[in-house]
Amino acid sequence: MKLNLQKPLVVFDLETTGLDLVKDRIIQISYIKVYPDGREERGNELINPERPIPELVTSLTGISNADVQGKPTFKAIASRLNESFKGCDFAGFNSNHFDIPMLAEEFLRAGIDFDFAKCRLIDAQNIFHKMERRNLAAAYKFYCGREMEEDFEAHRADQDTEATYRVLMGQLDKYNPETEPDKERHLQNDVAFLSEFSRQNNNVDFAGRIIWSEVKDKNGKQVLDKDGKPQMTEVFNFGKHKGESVAQVLRFDPGYYSWILSGDFTYNTKQVLTRIRLRESKLNS
Repeated sequence: MKLNLQKPLVVFDLETTGLDLVKDRIIQISYIKVYPDGREERGNELINPERPIPELVTSLTGISNADVQGKPTFKAIASRLNESFKGCDFAGFNSNHFDIPMLAEEFLRAGIDFDFAKCRLIDAQNIFHKMERRNLAAAYKFYCGREMEEDFEAHRADQDTEATYRVLMGQLDKYNPETEPDKERHLQNDVAFLSEFSRQNNNVDFAGRIIWSEVKDKNGKQVLDKDGKPQMTEVFNFGKHKGESVAQVLRFDPGYYSWILSGDFTYNTKQVLTRIRLRESKLNS
């Protein structure tokens, strides 16, 4: 089945020095850029993280310090990736939880404000878990009918990217409304639908420090928007202001903003908070 796209979709995967969004770095990025006309453009880069790669990561990925020696840093290729990814939507496996936040951090560290809020994000793992609830290897066997190790080398971004792309295609084939009799198991071949379906949380920032929450009136009743849907607002999800409106906290406790900006929080959290602050300043000016 061909993807129904209105703009390019970047299917991608990262390998990193670890799982800490603040301290760890990307060592490999691989992607397939799928165009609305069906054309596919592939990219695969080893990246110098400018720090030692842990032995555990090398044993998992096969990527050693020697492999990345002399390779470009992320900052060196960030502008090129920014141009290639501009105007695209994104898909990956566990990407909403890790790969997108890590890529956002690396862009910001390179001085590039890539706004993923303007992109539709499809997480094939979330779709898989909602439909079958297993991992990438099981997903590949289930949707593609083969053992993943028969076709790919494990724990390499380029290999996992190819597998993820095939899994996503297999998901659209299996849950095609024209062939799947169970209406509850239908997937629409539409990026907006797939992005919304694969969401698992109400995070505003990738780290979940700020989340969306329903607006309530003074009587505790749900406030609806003009379309009859629950009206949502950003609230803090940690610390002394947990559960409180971000906009209101910025008004009555402006020092909290400075504390977060100078603290050990992700660049993306600081970026999101700054955007809310600028928005509220314009509304109140």
